[in-house]
Amino acid sequence: MQRYKCTVEYDGRPYHGWQYQDEVISVQKVFETAIEDFVGEFVRVYVSGRTDAGVHALGQVVHFDLPKYYPAEAVMNAINHYLKPAPVAVKLCDEVTEDFHARFSSKKRYYMYRIINRRAPLTFEAGLAWGVYKPLDIDAMNEAAQHLIGTFDFTSFRASECQANSPIKTLEKLEVTRSIEDPLEIRIHTESRSFLHHQVRNMVGTLVLVGKGSWKPIRVKKALEACNRAAGGPTAPADGLYFVKVDY
Repeated sequence: MQRYKCTVEYDGRPYHGWQYQDEVISVQKVFETAIEDFVGEFVRVYVSGRTDAGVHALGQVVHFDLPKYYPAEAVMNAINHYLKPAPVAVKLCDEVTEDFHARFSSKKRYYMYRIINRRAPLTFEAGLAWGVYKPLDIDAMNEAAQHLIGTFDFTSFRASECQANSPIKTLEKLEVTRSIEDPLEIRIHTESRSFLHHQVRNMVGTLVLVGKGSWKPIRVKKALEACNRAAGGPTAPADGLYFVKVDY
């Protein structure tokens, strides 16, 4: 058996998230089918972090064991061939030792959230970003974001169905920037070893309330301290969320 690590990108719009589910299409199902078509038998694929329905990936990482050895480039090319025409692609493939695990070996995960801040509805970016039509105050959003950086109980930003053992997480970065290429695009970057279910989308939804002027930045601190999901802001749409990369 040879273990392989692949860096994968995908457009999340056609899929009900990463994880395999009966009766709906998932990225995992498409990926495992491509490998089965390649090697002639089912192979389980393990992911660094599951993504929800509609969430995209620029640098998702997976690992799997193949029953015989192939050069890494041949594995990448074969999987990409069998993935067509699905909007999923292997960007990199490496041979790794059997102690590597896409999830448990990870040290930090990076996410980005894209907002198009304009009056006009989205056309080409529909499903790839969140269209927010009221002008957003980036400075106020960044001021609010500082209250969430550190080690805290993030219950106020945790989905009710979250299965994590603890709501305590350490958020290393939460920054709001305006794209250099398009001043109407706002990007929210965040980093942590791990995140709670919907944590990023719930933080983004809350920061947008601040950006619109509906909340003062200090209210985000109070929401965090409440340790109550009802105290937090709304959940941002999946459309704008991207799994960027993983550190190992």
